[in-house]
Amino acid sequence: MNIKMLIYILGKVLLIEGTLMVLPIVCGICYGEWPFLVYYVACAAAYVITGYLISMKKPKNMTVFIKDGCVATALSWVVLSIAGCIPFMLTKEIPSFTDAMFETASGFSTTGASILTNVEAMSHTSLMWRSLTHWIGGMGVLVFLLAVVPMTGGSNMNLMRAESPGPTVGKIVPKVRSTAKMLYLIYLAMTVTEIVVLAICGMPLFDSICSAFGTAGTGGFGVRNDSFASYAPHIQVIVAVFMIMFGMNFNFYYYFTTKQVNKAFKMSEIKVYLAVIAIVTAIITFSVWGQYSNFGESLRHSFFQVATIITTTGFATTDFDLWPSVAKFLLLSLMILGACASSTGGGIKVARFQIMFKSVKREIQSYIHPKTVKKIHVDGKTVDSDVIHSVALYFFIYLLIFVGSMFIVAFEGHDLVTIFSSVAATFNNIGPGLSLVGPTQNYSFFSNVSKWVFIFDMIAGRLELMPLIVFLTPTTYKGIIKKPRKVQS
Repeated sequence: MNIKMLIYILGKVLLIEGTLMVLPIVCGICYGEWPFLVYYVACAAAYVITGYLISMKKPKNMTVFIKDGCVATALSWVVLSIAGCIPFMLTKEIPSFTDAMFETASGFSTTGASILTNVEAMSHTSLMWRSLTHWIGGMGVLVFLLAVVPMTGGSNMNLMRAESPGPTVGKIVPKVRSTAKMLYLIYLAMTVTEIVVLAICGMPLFDSICSAFGTAGTGGFGVRNDSFASYAPHIQVIVAVFMIMFGMNFNFYYYFTTKQVNKAFKMSEIKVYLAVIAIVTAIITFSVWGQYSNFGESLRHSFFQVATIITTTGFATTDFDLWPSVAKFLLLSLMILGACASSTGGGIKVARFQIMFKSVKREIQSYIHPKTVKKIHVDGKTVDSDVIHSVALYFFIYLLIFVGSMFIVAFEGHDLVTIFSSVAATFNNIGPGLSLVGPTQNYSFFSNVSKWVFIFDMIAGRLELMPLIVFLTPTTYKGIIKKPRKVQS
């Protein structure tokens, strides 16, 4: 394992995190929150200095094997979350380390689950940092690192593969750094567009920035206790549209910017994703019609909740825990389905379900016509057997972790709906669940043991399982620490 490379990457991650803290510091200055600013300035300075000293000397060997990529990614996210939670503890707005770690991991993993009972009591400085963690985690800190820091070697794609969501990750332009730059430029442009649109439509600038960060990262941290319920209907619709846009495969936008419109509209994953949104919205609209004053209101709330759940954002305009069972069942299904590959959304991803459905269909056909050799195609391209194997393996590991997490949390004695939906909401990076963790509730009542299970689930879900599993596997580090030889007398 390339230890020097790992240390170098961690230094750069700390440097980036400290630099990005400038935004909440500027926000705190604007609102005159001087007592909080001292801690944020101290943390930002400490991270920048430490990061600079650690990464000052670039290793000669920057080769990144897949094992190195997994360890570097998982370790970066753990360090990122620990460093990010310290300001919350120093300001005493979240004094408990477990709670602060939960909130920060929820932010960086773009989950949006919270232990806060009164969001509006927090300082603007902390609210800005809390929302910014969504934006940082949405596209990924290592993708950002690849975009801004020259790192030679084609093996750097292993870093992007380890952090980027979806069953397959490839270069959309010849160089990895150019790919990372292109992704972040699209991400930044869409975020700025949403901020401007929301501000023009009457949302306060602070709320617009925080909401855009939450939407872009498909995170869901709000700045109001009722999430989006008190905002105007037209603002709710705008945010819902942007959530859907950020849940789409970013290759779609790349094709548009390079005038390859035909390729964009041939992406079957996008078609399935939009079709599911339309169908489920229609079903839920009619199932909840009687709970609202008119059809338009029913449609608006249904559209928003479908958008926020399938993209795993986690905003809410209404208490969907009060909806009929069929509506809640569909929302739970969307939690697991998730958004598109190569998006900022969580969940298993539409692309994986496409591949698995085609695999099942092929298997059935092989029983009917044993001598027929049929390959799986997606968007006209043959799906490699390794990809099919990795998707099947992902489903199996996903199920094991899901059941294991439920088993541990079940010892607290809560109802089954709370246990299932809390694990589903954290593991799939959504935030709100049902029953005791519904959209009007929070996770503060869970024990520290359960909170750490959720922290693991949130990071594992965001990193698509394998990087964190490889990081925690003892054999990964075999041979790094050599046992001393016995000296014969």
